Amino acid sequence: MTTESKAAKPALPASPPLTERQEARRRRILHTSAKLASRGGFDAVQMREVAESSGVALGTLYRYFPSKVHLLVATMQDQLQHMHETLRKRPPSEQDPGARVAQTLMRAFRALQREPHLADAMVRALTFADRSVSPEVDTVSRLTTAIILDAMAPPAAHRSQEARPAAPPTPEQLSAVRVIEHTWHSALITWLSGRASIAQVKIDIETVCRLIDLTAPERGGQDSR
Repeated sequence: MTTESKAAKPALPASPPLTERQEARRRRILHTSAKLASRGGFDAVQMREVAESSGVALGTLYRYFPSKVHLLVATMQDQLQHMHETLRKRPPSEQDPGARVAQTLMRAFRALQREPHLADAMVRALTFADRSVSPEVDTVSRLTTAIILDAMAPPAAHRSQEARPAAPPTPEQLSAVRVIEHTWHSALITWLSGRASIAQVKIDIETVCRLIDLTAPERGGQDSR
């Protein structure tokens, strides 16, 4: 046992939940960030202007978000949460899990396509993020994973609280989900930079989502003897 492990540092206390007033202030800040990014992309989001438009002091803004990158990654998290809620209300209808995931991701892509400056600002923030932004980046990744896992569930699971998928995702499927996330993010970057058409993005997404079906466990164990 090392000296460091013998004298383990106490765990940092969890941040207290925001009060209703603080949450409302945070919502205003994120709304302002999204509005400015929608108009002019990454460069249009200036912390002083965000503070003034949100009706908060600049110092207060920095207590919520230490940098513009923190702010825009949090904006992406907020956008994904709204997207997730919308997708849950109108779940995919395709028969196979891979096709449902592809349908879901293309719906998400088209939502971002309607706000290209905002999408570019959020993706650039993710690209610029260093270790100080790891918690926010991890939250974005978890939300993306949740969207994909929800899409994998049978349609009945979305219509009923009692209905559940036949089995949880296998380790191989979870690995496939990570590959799908990487591909979706890469496809978004190549589209934003003008190096890929929407048609090509759709082909890439549909192709990689087949990994969900290829890594699915054998149904009902009929092949095992």
